[in-house]
Amino acid sequence: MARYTGPSWKQSRRLGISLSGTGKEIEKRPYAPGQHGPNQRKKLSEYGLQQQEKQKLRFMYGVNERQFRTLFNKAGKMQGIHGENFMILLETRLDNIVYRLGLARTRRAARQLVNHGHILVDGKRVDIPSYSVKPGQEISLREKSQNLDIVNESIEINSYVPEFVAFNADTKVGSFVRLPERSELSAEINEALIVEFYSR
Repeated sequence: MARYTGPSWKQSRRLGISLSGTGKEIEKRPYAPGQHGPNQRKKLSEYGLQQQEKQKLRFMYGVNERQFRTLFNKAGKMQGIHGENFMILLETRLDNIVYRLGLARTRRAARQLVNHGHILVDGKRVDIPSYSVKPGQEISLREKSQNLDIVNESIEINSYVPEFVAFNADTKVGSFVRLPERSELSAEINEALIVEFYSR
């Protein structure tokens, strides 16, 4: 299944969660899209709830089904709680770390920065958004990319950098300090439902 590239605002409203992280999508109309307005919600079955939770997480990180499943299986082989490990693995993706550092306003924009070769990991260019960043690795911009408007605007408005990453706005250099704890990740996701979905 390919990565979803359609209207992200419509997708956010359908799933009832801000996929961009800005919250703007559901400010105006906090109900699902469609011609019947806010009163069209059917009660979801248990399977429907599990699938919806999976879609929320998949679209949030902009991952296609195959990558999502591969990471999920990898998380199952790690010590600890399967669902939590899965969320943590998603957070270690390079595009997500670029987003967390504030170099891009959304994960989609961060993925483009990586795809277009603007990002360096420990001084080496990496253009694979799914690259798994290890704690201690340094994330920076290529010299030619230092003054990109999209990056400067994002740094200017970004007031929050989570504790598991560190960022110097003057040098535009960041690092992945440590693996995040579950409490530092989205409270809107119930990852146990995703484990149930794949365990069927």
